[in-house]
Amino acid sequence: MHLTREEEEILAGEKGESRRKAMELVVALGKIYGADGLVDITSAHLSGASYKTIGDGGLKYLDDMAKGGAAVSVPSTLNPIGMDRKRWKEMHITPHFAEKQLEIIDLYGKMGVRTTCSCTPYLGDNIPSAGDHVAWAESSALSFVNSYIGAKTNREGGPGALASAILGKTANYGLHIDGNRKPTVIIDAETDGSVFSYSMLGQAAGMAIGSGIPYFRGIHPTVDDAKTMSAAMAASGAVALYHVEDVTPEAGNFDISGLEMIYIGEKELENAYSRLNTAEDVQLIALGCPHLSHKEMRDIASFLKGKKKKNRDTEIWFCTSAKVREDCPEEVKIMEEFGLVLADTCMVVAPIEGVFKRTGTNSAKAGNYLPTLCSQEVMCRDISGLMDAVI
Repeated sequence: MHLTREEEEILAGEKGESRRKAMELVVALGKIYGADGLVDITSAHLSGASYKTIGDGGLKYLDDMAKGGAAVSVPSTLNPIGMDRKRWKEMHITPHFAEKQLEIIDLYGKMGVRTTCSCTPYLGDNIPSAGDHVAWAESSALSFVNSYIGAKTNREGGPGALASAILGKTANYGLHIDGNRKPTVIIDAETDGSVFSYSMLGQAAGMAIGSGIPYFRGIHPTVDDAKTMSAAMAASGAVALYHVEDVTPEAGNFDISGLEMIYIGEKELENAYSRLNTAEDVQLIALGCPHLSHKEMRDIASFLKGKKKKNRDTEIWFCTSAKVREDCPEEVKIMEEFGLVLADTCMVVAPIEGVFKRTGTNSAKAGNYLPTLCSQEVMCRDISGLMDAVI
């Protein structure tokens, strides 16, 4: 790897211990993946925010970095945490967990990270431009910005993304290089146009290709469609970049002749749907994985308006960002008649396994992660299907 004089000075510890540690990690990753050098980034998005996922070891690492004077040098946002900061008691969170979680948030804040805690930072104040190099660590978010926006990021880990945020640089390999962003397979797809069908499309595509770069034809996803499709493909496979004909910025830049073609239609979507469903009834219905957008909040509130909850035994969580919750007071008022509108958190990174055993969701991403990360049986339906049992 080629390093500039300034980068060599950082690696030698001449710019402080925390920057040395960050450079050491970024350079090590670059050497592993054959990077020729480093590239400047415009933003970062960090995972490793929930106490459930990082534990005391991660907490100590963050404490050491903060005490060492670590500070991010580019706009940096944070992934969902394990609880709503104000409503954690209603989520059945223990005081011990809450104390540790708040400490994690405080440490990130000391390093200059924006503690907005959402998996959809691109719907808030962290919006890359096409062509920007960034270091993002949340699987669905990085897939969205690579694919729908046209920014460039690899599938970063939490420590690597934090190191890049501190330096304002990341290793130049993988999806930062234009030649590595070429499609590997064509997918001719059909959906019914609903957000849920796009989630199932992402599930089916991830199951079919694993970690390839699909080129979709026959679909026209909106932001919400792309959000849920990105999340599903990243969870059911390891898709970090896809192209949609006439939609995504780079779709017309590549010659796709000769590529393998796959068809995904009703049969394939039904197979994906069946794979996700393992529960006949649920104790918790959790929506917002990725976090609910303004439009989704309006749509859910419109669906619920005038209805009544008849099953009080089933809890309902609506997960979104603090900004979206603040922007939707009328919607929140309607939704709160049925359940909790939670900010900063989601069902996947919250410690729900100590309270619930069966969870309903409209998200293929959650459908993949709930069994493994939360020990849940899962019911995956669209919103009206989930609500049939409780309204």
